[in-house]
Amino acid sequence: MNFALILLVLVVLTGILYAVDILKFRKLRAANDKQPLWVEWGADFFPVILIVFVLRSFLFEPFKIPSGSMIPTLLVGDFILVNKFAYGIRLPVINTKIIDINEPQRGDVMVFRYPEDPSLDYIKRVVGLPGDTVAYQNKKLSINGNPVKTEQLADFLHTERLYYSEQYSEKLGDVEHRMLNDADAPAFIPGVSAFPHRENCTYNASGVICKVPAGHYFMMGDNRDNSRDSRAWGFVPEENIVGKAFFVWLHMESLIPPRDWDFSRIGSFK
Repeated sequence: MNFALILLVLVVLTGILYAVDILKFRKLRAANDKQPLWVEWGADFFPVILIVFVLRSFLFEPFKIPSGSMIPTLLVGDFILVNKFAYGIRLPVINTKIIDINEPQRGDVMVFRYPEDPSLDYIKRVVGLPGDTVAYQNKKLSINGNPVKTEQLADFLHTERLYYSEQYSEKLGDVEHRMLNDADAPAFIPGVSAFPHRENCTYNASGVICKVPAGHYFMMGDNRDNSRDSRAWGFVPEENIVGKAFFVWLHMESLIPPRDWDFSRIGSFK
């Protein structure tokens, strides 16, 4: 569902009702006359819908994390805010950039339109920038021939399925974050798609090596063995970028508090 398009249509329709009422019908009504229903349910909602549209389209947009591909940074049930102007101002619906601000950096957690189905929003971490050579071999990540610095931490317990993953601290650019590996998972990349610029990648029994094309980004989940990402479906083009995730404002797996509500996660993002 294209919520931005729905909001735009509502803004236009209620804006028309609001303008018609201001310019014509309000002048014809007596001071004590009750507003007609089309004004009460149409024009009166215009300012509210307009504010929501502007905030969501140009400033901040909320998202709910549906899967475990970004564990341990983001958990299933996290509600996050995405900065829509971090990488430039884009026109809503068509997603065309009109003002440049910043470019994505290694380590950023970014929301983007899934290249294989742009109606879906995905969230992963930026690993490779345009021109980078990203190698993921035997579960070791290197960029432009330089191994990414990691430090092993205590194992991570997945409470929903009761198993442990090896946990590491990893530094990408200026961002230090945690990531997971499963020791018993294979190193090779299963289910690889025939994606654009597929010729830029070399697959082998140890993993994958990719040269990131201009105007594209290489994305990976922090839950490395439980994330289908750029290793399998390719690069994210610049025009698919939605924004930079930066804040957890609620964690809620159930609508019934307090069993699955975790207020301690509010503000967490590391």
